[in-house]
Amino acid sequence: MNTRIPAAPSTAQSIWLVAEREIGSRLRSKAFVISTVILFVVALGAVVWGGFAAGTSNDLKIAVTSDTSSVVQDVDGLAVTDAASASAAIDLVENGDVEAALIPTSEVPDATAPASAPFDYTIVANDSAPSGLVSMLSESPAVHLLDPSSTDFLLRYFVALGFGIVFLMAASTFGGTIAQSVVEEKQTRVVELLISAIPVRALLAGKVIGNTVLAMAQILVLAAIAIVGLSVTGQDLVLTGLGGPLVWFAVFFLFGFILLASLFAAAGAMVSRQEDIGSTTAPLTILVMLPYFLVIFFNDNSLVLTIMSYVPFSAPVAMPLRLYLGEVLWWEPLLSLVVLIATCAAAIWVGSRIYSGSLLRMGARVKLSEALSRA
Repeated sequence: MNTRIPAAPSTAQSIWLVAEREIGSRLRSKAFVISTVILFVVALGAVVWGGFAAGTSNDLKIAVTSDTSSVVQDVDGLAVTDAASASAAIDLVENGDVEAALIPTSEVPDATAPASAPFDYTIVANDSAPSGLVSMLSESPAVHLLDPSSTDFLLRYFVALGFGIVFLMAASTFGGTIAQSVVEEKQTRVVELLISAIPVRALLAGKVIGNTVLAMAQILVLAAIAIVGLSVTGQDLVLTGLGGPLVWFAVFFLFGFILLASLFAAAGAMVSRQEDIGSTTAPLTILVMLPYFLVIFFNDNSLVLTIMSYVPFSAPVAMPLRLYLGEVLWWEPLLSLVVLIATCAAAIWVGSRIYSGSLLRMGARVKLSEALSRA
């Protein structure tokens, strides 16, 4: 009786089996599911709160009469209420409906304006004049900006913060998970069974692809949350400006994450204990954190952002931000993406050599030169 031996899976099948295993193990983890749900809820709350806060007027509330309305006609930052008379304007101040009133000086109760008074109106307030009102009403020379900023500074900061923190959290979380998974398989000797059935590089590719699928799914959900939140809060202008940059961010994140995931897997293969992971992943963690801090502190520095947009580890954050700010030429994102893809390919090649040369080494930490030479 002939016994048919099952054929070994192809490389593509092996990669997909490992990817399925990575995705399934993560989705069965309560910690992962709960943390992901919390991330989505916090992101939705932040977008909605930010949208409503941006839509809430912070203008100074004042009351004017027909005699003083022309004074504030071209003044920004004021919410003006028209009162029928000076006494009605004063009543609005006393009732707390407005913070101050502008009335003719001649109609100020219990006051007599000097004959040489420079203004024919007076600010009336309860206990003190609102901060900044006097300077708003003061005459100043016209200002002409040669290179005006196209975006609000606060909005610019929050967009930079959003891109930076999403990339930081996703890359560091999933990167650390990949490294821990590799070390766990080495400790339990599961890796010996795995590589007896599938090639080592297929094992690495499956891990990278599986975690990339999960990370990209999170990015797409976060993008959808941003779109829904901005739509609900009526921030159509912000949403219109963010549409293209969000798409580019997803593309740059995809290749940036693959680059980092390959290196995190290689870093995990170089040690045999969970306690030693930090020694090999520390440089990668720094590379993940640097773009976050740089884009926060230098989001208004065009030179720094331009340099960052061509550095592979920071391009996923800097280039989408520059696209949002409208500071790039049409070819710059394409050139930056080519540089990132080329670096990604190099990182995959180096990472696979380190992974192959370290995976079966137990005991002390494997030196980088030894891992590369044994591949």
